[in-house]
Amino acid sequence: MSKLFTESSINAVSLKNKFVRAATWEGLATTEGTVTPKLIDMIVALAKGGVGLIISSHSFVSKEGQATPWQIGIHKDDFVPKLKDLTSAVHKNGGKIFIQLAHAGQYADQKLTGQPALAVSDNVSDNKIQVITKEDIKRIVSSYVKAAKRAYESGFDGIEIHSGHGYLLSQFLSPAYNNRYDEYGGSIENRARIHIQIYNAMREVVGKEYPIIIKMNCADFIENGLTIDESLQAAILFANAGFDAIEVSGGIIRTGKLSPTRPGITTESKEAYFQEYSRRFKEKIEIPLILVGGFKSFEVADKIITEGTADYISMSRALIREPDLINRWKKRDLHQAMCKSDNLCFNPGFEGKGVYCVTQEIGKNKEGFESNICKFS
Repeated sequence: MSKLFTESSINAVSLKNKFVRAATWEGLATTEGTVTPKLIDMIVALAKGGVGLIISSHSFVSKEGQATPWQIGIHKDDFVPKLKDLTSAVHKNGGKIFIQLAHAGQYADQKLTGQPALAVSDNVSDNKIQVITKEDIKRIVSSYVKAAKRAYESGFDGIEIHSGHGYLLSQFLSPAYNNRYDEYGGSIENRARIHIQIYNAMREVVGKEYPIIIKMNCADFIENGLTIDESLQAAILFANAGFDAIEVSGGIIRTGKLSPTRPGITTESKEAYFQEYSRRFKEKIEIPLILVGGFKSFEVADKIITEGTADYISMSRALIREPDLINRWKKRDLHQAMCKSDNLCFNPGFEGKGVYCVTQEIGKNKEGFESNICKFS
């Protein structure tokens, strides 16, 4: 049997295979951020479909950090009961689920939050964006810790801290965003300081055996952005601090040609587009490494694990179209995932319909769904 279907563990949580569903904005929460039955159904389909570990959404830890409409919130105790409904449903169907904790920073949607967005430093011309003070940092750290406590109480099997793609913690790491002159700017140790503070404070709340992992960029791929060399230095800091795993991604959501979700993945050679960076991570750190980036073929995923390029395979778009893809592969039906990598699946999310495979629906009823297609931006 392929190593993809061997059991393993992240801290005290055992996993039945090496497949991870990468955190994805589902667009199925209420306008306030509460879990809905439709969201539960979507996540349960992944558990039934054989995914070893589901990482749910990017959930805002404070209202000022909300990035998108119909995004999961975890900033209020009132949200815990519905979050419990989600985790209970996943567990009843044999799944394991982490929740991704996030703050959008300067990319927060001010129309949704009703508050100024927060920038790491004063390199932003928008006068509606405020620069983060040290008092803000203390409050933000506290927001993450309170969210971690809610995640723990809600029955999530672990937590992922989002420090990729240009969101707040990624902004701290990136010299393109961070030109602070205090202890949070300058050296990579200073730019990673808030991450370590969040991690240490979370550990006080959730204990030693509860998984805390981090998603980070291998590089920003923008001018003056985070490079692989400094990313590796940060990864070593995170591993030494005690993080249980690192998910390697890359790119910035609002700029740059090399985005986190690249379109046009039409051949195996275009898949796993962060794998060269992953190899360098594996040379430097010993904690488990999760690799994301355009996986569609069983053979590519199998090679990544067999060669030790990464320890887990993280997927998103392929599972939007085929939530049962992992079970299909386990049954030895190994043809490539049906996902077309066109990124059209995000469009209905911005229309309040939730993320789904538009291309698949067009195939079912071309005339009925063709009008839903718009250019992804």
